[in-house]
Amino acid sequence: MHIVFAVAVAIALTEVTVLATSIYLHRGLAHRSLKIHPVADVLFRTILWLTTGQSRQQWVAIHRKHHAFTDCEGDPHSPRLLGFWRVQLFNAYYYVVACRDRATIEKYAPDLAPDRLERALFSHGLLGLAVGVTVLCLVVGLPAGLLAGGIHAVLYVAVLAPLINAAGHWRGRRNYDNTARNSIVLAWVTGGESLHNNHHAHPRAPRFSVRGWEFDPSWPFIRALAAVGLLVIDGAPVGLGRAPSPPLLPSRGATTPSPR
Repeated sequence: MHIVFAVAVAIALTEVTVLATSIYLHRGLAHRSLKIHPVADVLFRTILWLTTGQSRQQWVAIHRKHHAFTDCEGDPHSPRLLGFWRVQLFNAYYYVVACRDRATIEKYAPDLAPDRLERALFSHGLLGLAVGVTVLCLVVGLPAGLLAGGIHAVLYVAVLAPLINAAGHWRGRRNYDNTARNSIVLAWVTGGESLHNNHHAHPRAPRFSVRGWEFDPSWPFIRALAAVGLLVIDGAPVGLGRAPSPPLLPSRGATTPSPR
């Protein structure tokens, strides 16, 4: 029973982290399709500090570089260049390597240079993880907390994040003529991130679903946060369509790089 409870806690924790990553880091900061209220900004940063220990500037810079060199030389994690399994199994390694390139971070995320709060607290990623595990153990108990924390780390770092980068550029449906792919199944557990073909066609769209059968789990939370004034939807959502077999639609301002 304790194991089942720990697994349930880990899954819930991972999904909260996935939603925070998708809404705040990805749509809010990387593509500026959302304007985040200062209160929500601190809340999201705290959640991600406790659950991932990641630097927001590094995450955003690497993602923006991915869009600049999608599936071409320079893409930090392209399965078309590196192979599916190398990205799936070693995604964290490629992320760390990219994070160590200060030129990349400064070039692609100069707008997110560390502020006072970042320097004082959020830049200390290991401290954030230690505090997060401690709080988890205090809330659910030591054995369950440690197990849930470990499962969460595996799910987020070794399963879901790599699946977005690997499967999202390997196999799946396409609504648009680019090298990314959609998975309507994986989208349910990745906060909508696996509607990757749609996203690469319309990077500033705050909602990743464009067809009636696609579901973007982050979107209801975005609408709810907007309703209470914690964010403003700045990008324009792409309208839904219901064609049973939609043809490939040209991406807005996008070109399709040749896989290498």
